[in-house]
Amino acid sequence: MTTSHRTILGIDPGLRCTGFGLIAQQGARLSYLASGCIRTDGDGTLPERLRTIAVDVQQIIARYRPDEVAVEIVFVNVNPQSTLLLGQARGAAITAAVLADRPVHEYTALQVKQAVVGHGKAAKTQVQDMVRRLLHLDNTPQSDAADALATAIAHAHARQGLGAVASELLATRKVRRHGGRLV
Repeated sequence: MTTSHRTILGIDPGLRCTGFGLIAQQGARLSYLASGCIRTDGDGTLPERLRTIAVDVQQIIARYRPDEVAVEIVFVNVNPQSTLLLGQARGAAITAAVLADRPVHEYTALQVKQAVVGHGKAAKTQVQDMVRRLLHLDNTPQSDAADALATAIAHAHARQGLGAVASELLATRKVRRHGGRLV
């Protein structure tokens, strides 16, 4: 079986703070590359804040060259205006990734928590602690950065699921059928 190396950028969208986290995946092994928060000026106009998110995501992609991007899906909360604003922040981040020709994968908060902690009702502190443990970090990452790293981890785990196993088996069968050559 071949082990592929890839870099995944996780994004936790927010209008004030968009968390980002980069991990490297080599087979089943995950390692930390970088994380942080894109902060927007709370006094700025909505278009200015969305521009900040888009430009900063573009710069992160240009610097780290992730192979794929995983973005948390916005949940609908009690305040429709907040949900709409959050969706626009998410859209700015996704647009930056798409313009950089990176595939974008989407996960709900429930899916992320399930993949990282083991249950979808996990508290933020549980997510932070598991991210620290899974990536062997000395310190617990800030909440938004931890959520972004968790999204990247969830994507890495999803890719190791049945679809990845099936792809590996297919590649192995092709090698066997064609005299040891991969076709």
